[in-house]
This record gives sequence, C-alpha cells and structure tokens, in this order.
Amino acid sequence: MVVLSQPTALDHFSLIKSCKPTSLFTGIPVVDLSDSDAKSQIIRASEEYGFFKVVNHGVPLEFMTTLEAQALKFFNLPQPEKDRAGPADPFGYGSKRIGPNGDIGWIEYILLNANPEIISHKSLSIFKDNPEISRSAVEDYVSAVKKMSCEVLEMMAEGLGSDERNVLSKLLRDEKSDSCFRLNYYPPCPELQTLSGRNLIGFGEHTDPQIISVLRSNNTSSLQISLKDGTWVSVPPDQTSFFINVGDCLQVMTNGRFKSVKHRVLAGTVSSRISMIYFGGPPLSERITPLASVMAEGEESLYNEFTWFEYKKSAYKSRLADYRLGLFEKSFGQ
Repeated sequence: MVVLSQPTALDHFSLIKSCKPTSLFTGIPVVDLSDSDAKSQIIRASEEYGFFKVVNHGVPLEFMTTLEAQALKFFNLPQPEKDRAGPADPFGYGSKRIGPNGDIGWIEYILLNANPEIISHKSLSIFKDNPEISRSAVEDYVSAVKKMSCEVLEMMAEGLGSDERNVLSKLLRDEKSDSCFRLNYYPPCPELQTLSGRNLIGFGEHTDPQIISVLRSNNTSSLQISLKDGTWVSVPPDQTSFFINVGDCLQVMTNGRFKSVKHRVLAGTVSSRISMIYFGGPPLSERITPLASVMAEGEESLYNEFTWFEYKKSAYKSRLADYRLGLFEKSFGQ
C-alpha cells in the first residue's frame, strides 16, 4: 500500500485515467510565415485542427526569455508575497481556482489586460508592487506577439477570399480591443508518481472564447489538443516558436469552417511548465457574425448574431468544459 506524503494534497483536483502514455503527436501543422504559401497552409491547418505552429515569426527570442525569467522569479516567491497580487478579479494573481464556477487546476497564473489604451488599475498595481515582472518586458512581448497575430489574421483573411485584408486584424488593433495576456505556471507535483495510470489536470479541457490565442511555453510536453475524432494527443514543445489556437469567435466568423480547438494541460512530476498566452479579442461592442467571403450564395449562418460582450458574459458563467457556442447555435428544422 502506498500512502501519499500529504494525503489530502490532491483531494480536490481533477484526476483522469490514462490507459497508456500519450506519445508526442508528430502531425501538428508547421507554418513558416516567410513562405509564399503560408496563407493556404494556415487555412488548411485551421480547418483540420484549429491549431498550428508558426516559425520565422519575427518575435525576438530575447523578449521571450526575458519575460519567462521574470515570471519564474515571481512564481518562485513565498506564497504570501504572491497573494498580494491577487485575488484575480479577473485580472491579477490566482492559484488553483480557475474562474468563478468551481473549476480548479494545478496552476498559478497572472492575468493582465493586453490593451495599453485600457489597461486596468489591477494590472498597473501588479507592476508597481511586484518588481519581479516589469511593465516594459510585458509590453515589449505583447506588442511583438500582437503584430505577429495580426499578420496571421491578415493571411487568414486573404486565404478566405476577403477583399478586406484587415477584416480580422483590425479588431485586435482597435483602440477598444478587449485582449488579455496570461502567464501560467504549473509547478511540479511529485505526488503524481504514486498515482499509477492517472494524470493530474493542470488546466482542464476548454476552448478559448476570443478570436485567436497565441501560446509560447518552455520546453515541457504537457499541452494536449483534441483531434476531430476526440482523441487527445500531446503537442511536442518548442520554446522558440508559437502555437496558434482558433477561438470560438473565429469559428463563428468562418461559419464553422474553422473549429475552435479543445485543449488542456496536464501536470508534471518533475519539471515545471510556464506558458505565456496572448488572447486577441474584439471590442466589447463588436457584433460577431460570419464574414461575407465565407458565405456561399443562399448559405445561412449557423449561429445567432451576438456581441463579444454578450458572448464573454455567457462564457464566464460556464464551466471550462462546457460547449459555450451551443447556446448561440441556430436550431434548424428537421
């Protein structure tokens, strides 16, 4: 009989059965943004997976490594010092609790507003009270990633046949863009070694509600995505590249042609994981409807029209694993 060193340490966390170790999935599409065929590769990847890796992205490696080092310095502080940056409301520091509806994970995080035009007081106070993370490092990183995200969205628009190249990117560049930035830290969990055949959820399965999410992490293989057939596969890590997630809004804007990817993170036993995610969102008042260029003559929208504010409000009332778009899908007669 094996007894955990701290019998109640994992009592409230989600454990999932793992029939066999999930091998790294080698089929993740890789898009070279300098390639003349990049836009068609992005379209295929967004249709098939809702997820792809980008290389030759133009974001300086120094921006990534500097911010990662600062984030690690913060997350390694004594717990009382970290707690002063919380609780998350939604901005600020959070630990274990994900959102207001009962979801928990083996995670610590800081959520910041990513739009310098409407930066929250909470975000400003975090920079002021926690010198471990500098505002300039965050802004350098977010600015570079946002620029790359807009480039990807403009390639998408072209690939979808839109006459308006910035039809998607202008929503992120808008001075009222409701975008955010999250630093996630998944500490190692040595107790997992006693849980034969099970894994600990770091961040539960979900889709991202925004238009696009851009992820960069350290060299750990904890991220998994769900394929079309429901199979979960592990994403090979690459700390010099970025991974792009199609979000719920982009699924609607392509009338279901692109699929918002379901993903999750599992905790590790030895290595910690740190990830940095830019969530590109539209202004709160933006009406989310399919682009004209994706609609065939006579084709109907699969979704009822909504504003980003309405969808965001609905999403934050849901649990992580809920199919949030279901509330906005049209019901067609049999």
